[in-house]
Amino acid sequence: MNAERDLAPLAPSVVRALNDKLYEKRKVAALEIEKLVREFVAQNNTSQIKHVIQILSQEFALSQHPHSRKGGLIGLAACSIALGKDSGLYLKELIEPVLTCFNDADSRLRYYACEALYNIVKVARGSVLPHFNVLFDGLSKLAADPDPNVKSGSELLDRLLKDIVTESNQFDLVGFIPLLRERIYSNNQYARQFIISWILVLESVPDINLLDYLPEILDGLFQILGDNSKEIRKMCEVALGEFLKEIKKNPSSVKFAEMANILVIHCQASDDLIQLTAMCWMREFIQLAGRVMLPYSSGILTAVLPCLSYDDRKKNIKEVANVCNQSLMKLVIPEDDDMDEAKQSMTLPAEPASEESLSKSEAVSGGSLDASSDSNFSNTSVFTVTSSERIPVTLNLDGIVQVLDCHLHDTSIGMMTRIAVLKWLYHLYIKTPRKMFRHTDSLFPILLRTLSDESDEVILKDLEVLAEIASSPAGQTEGHGPSDGPDARSSQVELHVPVKASQLSSSGTKGMECSPSTPTMNSYFYKFMINLLKRFSSERKLLETRGAFIIRQLCLLLNAENIFHSMADILLREEDLKFASTMVHTLNTILLTSSELFQLRNQLKDLKTPKEEGHFHLLSTWIAEESRNLFCCLYRSWCHNPVTTVSLCFLTQNYKHAYDLIQKFGDLEVTVDFLTEVDKLVQLIECPIFTYLRLQLLDVKNNPYLIKALYGLLMLLPQSSAFQLLSHRLQCVPNPELMQTADGTKSSAGFKRSAASNIDYTELLQHFEKVQNKHLEARHQRAGRGEQLERRVVL
Repeated sequence: MNAERDLAPLAPSVVRALNDKLYEKRKVAALEIEKLVREFVAQNNTSQIKHVIQILSQEFALSQHPHSRKGGLIGLAACSIALGKDSGLYLKELIEPVLTCFNDADSRLRYYACEALYNIVKVARGSVLPHFNVLFDGLSKLAADPDPNVKSGSELLDRLLKDIVTESNQFDLVGFIPLLRERIYSNNQYARQFIISWILVLESVPDINLLDYLPEILDGLFQILGDNSKEIRKMCEVALGEFLKEIKKNPSSVKFAEMANILVIHCQASDDLIQLTAMCWMREFIQLAGRVMLPYSSGILTAVLPCLSYDDRKKNIKEVANVCNQSLMKLVIPEDDDMDEAKQSMTLPAEPASEESLSKSEAVSGGSLDASSDSNFSNTSVFTVTSSERIPVTLNLDGIVQVLDCHLHDTSIGMMTRIAVLKWLYHLYIKTPRKMFRHTDSLFPILLRTLSDESDEVILKDLEVLAEIASSPAGQTEGHGPSDGPDARSSQVELHVPVKASQLSSSGTKGMECSPSTPTMNSYFYKFMINLLKRFSSERKLLETRGAFIIRQLCLLLNAENIFHSMADILLREEDLKFASTMVHTLNTILLTSSELFQLRNQLKDLKTPKEEGHFHLLSTWIAEESRNLFCCLYRSWCHNPVTTVSLCFLTQNYKHAYDLIQKFGDLEVTVDFLTEVDKLVQLIECPIFTYLRLQLLDVKNNPYLIKALYGLLMLLPQSSAFQLLSHRLQCVPNPELMQTADGTKSSAGFKRSAASNIDYTELLQHFEKVQNKHLEARHQRAGRGEQLERRVVL
């Protein structure tokens, strides 16, 4: 190398010293370079200054020889010291070769590079800010350096740079964010610690509004929150806490919508700290942003609902999730049912999706329905969000219903989640009934299946939803979907219910959806009753264990008379006679014993037409007519079970007809089950419900058929405990002659009863015989099939 020609104005001795392996000689050379550059500065000789820097950079710092590189680094630092405040004019030339040495394989050289850059930055101070990104990029690499000396040197430089940024008001945050967004996804612990430390510093500077760019880095922060290092997790937790405080102070300037799905993703994290923190953020977002969060409801529910079933090990997450769920539910208002559907971000389908297509559709898969599965938000926008300028915010009901439906189909979800799903459905039917009824045909099957749930609480909420569907006025006006045609109807109503000729009126198939006796209910009421009975028919265990519970609750939620009237009407045409008999027995037990049916029992007790005149006479006449219609309807179905038919006659005080029925029992096949039911009826007669009946035994003269009917039951029973019970009761019946008094006529008038008018008891008795003959034939057929099966086994 010709030092005289190539490296002037550097003296040959300086060049030799810079290439020397000894640090002391390189330091002496650096002092000479500092002196030389000071002279050039005094002479304002910028060209020579640039030339010296270029020589130190190209011939030394970027040399292939390690000692030359070390000399170049100390020489560049000396130049910067000599330049002083003027070093800002040459920073690019000074910094770039030093940063290149950050990647050197020799750890000592990396340390010297760090030392040189420290001196350059210390002199330049705020002038280095235009080069901040390259400095930050280099430092982020040194933060993860395996050599402790290098790491220590980089920390000194890092602190210096933070001081400069803190005291300056010229920091280019816009230019820095893309680099921060890229580096924040580093998996190295030290790099993560470096990133978090810088975020904390930038947050603390009043003139730097990092909150505006939070959507760019929030996902990366949550990923760092899952680091294995407790120290890093704590630092990240502090940073997120500071951001959340700032959000609460200035909610109007927060970009809630851009961060909504980031939270949805991390609310489903397996790491408890990440999940709890994200859930706390979600809670604040919903409460602060309000209806701005509505377009993301389906994703939020996807994340929140499973947390509601967490056990005490995740109690904190469960509690916060519950607040999120409740707050989100409150955002749905009746006005959402009236908004122009053209404004919906997702248009509603012309026809409701079938159960099969809905269950097969892609639903919850660890992310939200509206979200990408990619957790890196640096380059992609996860939500397709409507413009924030669109007012009012519209409710994506399709997405919400899909999430709720998928959770109901998922048999692995916990009880509290299922209850929350049903509460949501009930809330939506209350607040947005018109739009919700477009989804009813797809929801109906799973709601019916949920009646088989193990939890009583789930069944109660499920019944509330079904009752709202069956009684909502919005269901009366819906004219699309499966209820529009006979083919669709047959797919929904699977019980064998023949259509009366009178039903095939000008109203078409719509008339088949409503029982003529239930005008106050909508088209789904009768469909619900049919499918409920079908459910009981296919799941006898459900009928045995929960049947009474379900029907009693429905009687509280809906009109009890309509329920019994419609079920009796359906059972009248039920082809499975054994099920019909069992169902009638269940309904009769509920009717006679349930406190919920007190009013209905009172309505059936007196079927006489009242004798009062005027307006009250007309009203009472109408009520009595309704009661007689109900009795006749119940009676025709109750004929599936002889003993329940008699008990209905006892309840309605039709004692003569009860006696006539018991007379017919001699023609029936008396089985053990039959005698068991007679036994239960005797027990019922001793209950408080039949107090009025027992009191009427005092009036022997006016209630002869009641006594005859009871004696008839006595004669049917073998000499069991029930026989003894009824026998003792009848022994208490007084001698009619002993009961005569001076005002006997008046006293007996209170007990005197006449047969209800407008009821053809002869026809009812014929109907009873006809139904019982069908049961006899069915039993013989079953017995015949059993004998054939036994013969085959023997052969």
